[in-house]
Amino acid sequence: MNAAQMLYHCDLVLQIPLQKIELQKINYIFRAIGIITKKEMHIFNNGIPHNMPTFQKLIVNFECSFEEARNNLLKTLDFYWDSFEKQSLPKEHILFGAMKEKDWGFLEYKHLDHHLKQFNV
Repeated sequence: MNAAQMLYHCDLVLQIPLQKIELQKINYIFRAIGIITKKEMHIFNNGIPHNMPTFQKLIVNFECSFEEARNNLLKTLDFYWDSFEKQSLPKEHILFGAMKEKDWGFLEYKHLDHHLKQFNV
């Protein structure tokens, strides 16, 4: 993944709580692992585990424009922040289970931080 693909990927991930992307259902074992991972990240304030599997819809393995990906991510962040402030984010995540606004904020921050650090940004 290059920097443009990373920005595009982060944009896609932020579209989940905006309900623009719907993820496929997963089996209960993966869901249990996701719920435990979410709790572990909150307790230990650690980041996204390295090599954590990614939903197929969120994989960006094609060329894309850095400028366009950056601009789209910034727009999506604005929409996300608006939804966060209005407390209109979903109450459930297909992998992480029950979600509150603070859960969405924490996980989205950790995800962005993970990838921005990956590219030393």
